[in-house]
Amino acid sequence: MSATLLKNGRIIDPENRRDEVGDLLIVDGCIAEKSDAKPEIIDCTGKVVAPGLIDLHVHFREPGQSAKETIATGTRAAAAGGFTSVVCMPNTSPSIDSPSVVAWVQDKAKAEGCVNVFVAGAITKGIAGEELAPIGALKKAGVVAITDDGHCIQNHELMRRALEYAGMFDLVVMDHCQDYALVGKGVMHEGAVSTLLGLPGWPAIGEEIIVARNAQLAELTGTAIHCQHLSAAGSVRILREARARGIRLSGEVCPHHIALTDEAIRGYDTNFKMNPPLRSQEHVDALIEGIADGTITILASDHAPHCGYEKEVEFDQAPFGILGLETELGLFLDILVHKRRAIDLPRLIQLYTENPAKLLGLDRGTLTPGATADVTIIDPGLEWTVDKAASASRSRNNAFHGWELKGRAVRTIVGGKTVWSL
Repeated sequence: MSATLLKNGRIIDPENRRDEVGDLLIVDGCIAEKSDAKPEIIDCTGKVVAPGLIDLHVHFREPGQSAKETIATGTRAAAAGGFTSVVCMPNTSPSIDSPSVVAWVQDKAKAEGCVNVFVAGAITKGIAGEELAPIGALKKAGVVAITDDGHCIQNHELMRRALEYAGMFDLVVMDHCQDYALVGKGVMHEGAVSTLLGLPGWPAIGEEIIVARNAQLAELTGTAIHCQHLSAAGSVRILREARARGIRLSGEVCPHHIALTDEAIRGYDTNFKMNPPLRSQEHVDALIEGIADGTITILASDHAPHCGYEKEVEFDQAPFGILGLETELGLFLDILVHKRRAIDLPRLIQLYTENPAKLLGLDRGTLTPGATADVTIIDPGLEWTVDKAASASRSRNNAFHGWELKGRAVRTIVGGKTVWSL
């Protein structure tokens, strides 16, 4: 029998409405109330002891794109960011659109990963938006959601049928909201800065119109839709109105969409190129308001690694994407809790634990006795500087190198074992 006692920490467990200074006992990989074994003691004075954080939107690039990231390097980056569980997106090569590829990722994660890796399957075969993937077989293989992330189904009839099938298997559909006709060849937010720089604009309505579509289809089918990486003010408004009417629609926000605006692109640095793009301050303010009033219920990274040579090209030729796992908690703590004071610490932790766990039906994100001991220890007042050279990721496309942040994870515990500590 092995035991660990996390002593004198501020225990914040949103699912159990617990927020108090105390001790947390871990016995044989589970949360426990008592033990006869002599525990290893970890002093958590001045720290927050939280359920293991969950990021439901990451790209680990395997199979097929291991030059960018691997499950081994990606999970190490997750651990270094304080995350004990992640959900991998299916836009790999081949895409995760069959039980055999799901099994490959699961086996690879079991052999090489240091955190829990859950798998999202594709909605359509090859993520081509033309023919439905075998949704029932994917569910049986163990996927926790389906999405064509990186792409968006343009055919509304096909999306409706996908939702109807997903509903039969109690699967959440996650959607990358982008109307191709409206967005065209856009590479950054359509506005004054894109005009000044001479770059094709990506209008906000290109996202908003799909969020509106999803609200209507979620109401029609009753299947839950989760809108990924929201960036536009109109998307927040539509989501707020839909949720007020009881429609099963949810949304997430990524740190770069509240930490940066399109002004960051004036130097044509491709590390600031992402999809959806960085938008103007009015959109940033709307996203933060949506987080503050409960419209936005989940935070995520959209961790999207790329090789250096891929980003070292002209802005309009570079791939979309930014690293996020190691910086997202620090950015959200710094901006939402310390500077903007939009939400408090317990609410921030809820957006990373209870809410994503409930959305996807994961048995994680809790400190209930008997639960698996996935725990994140956070120092909310720790000041640190982002250094991309020290990243555990295989890639370096980090837009926040040199930023000074306040607050970060200092220890990550998965199944009762420390997999990373500062």
